Amino acid sequence: MGRSEVPPLPFEVAVYHLSVVLLSLVSMVWPTPAPPVSERWHAWPVVRVFPAAVPGHSPSGARVTYVLTGVAPEAPCRVAFQPAAVRPGCRTALRATYADSTQTFVVTVGIAVLDAPGPGRNGSGRPATVRPAAFPGGPAERFGDRQYFTGVVVGSGERYMVATAAGYADGRAYQPGDRVTPRLRDAARRLATALHEALVR
Repeated sequence: MGRSEVPPLPFEVAVYHLSVVLLSLVSMVWPTPAPPVSERWHAWPVVRVFPAAVPGHSPSGARVTYVLTGVAPEAPCRVAFQPAAVRPGCRTALRATYADSTQTFVVTVGIAVLDAPGPGRNGSGRPATVRPAAFPGGPAERFGDRQYFTGVVVGSGERYMVATAAGYADGRAYQPGDRVTPRLRDAARRLATALHEALVR
């Protein structure tokens, strides 16, 4: 014959609830320490490294939202970046592609995780940069190496280099001498700057 369960005494219940309250208070007073800057790329959830939406403003001052269209798998730096853009000591690379709220422009953002801080760089035009990442069924499905018109590379001596490649959602290919609209150049710069600042500040 099994033993019947004995209900807890009132003071046992009170002690249990007191312990839960104390643990909650301790976690508020001594919260879990934030990961160091160099570990944020894998300690943070993907949605924090690559937010679903990044707010911004166009050169004319109008509000713009850059919407995430997809996140690529982690890749070696030589795969995710053009050869001339790979920094010595690059450990791995993360990539995601955004589209502006009108689905006119698409921008791939690449984060190079560095073993040691490197010199800062900030360029414009059509530099060696991250390789565009296309995602089917959306505005970035035709975005490839021939489709990027401009890009920006941002680094500030921290453990990350952030680069962008920006082009048009209609799949048009870049031709030497093509003019880059200020809105496209601004999208490349704003996304690179916003995601870099989020990692290092």
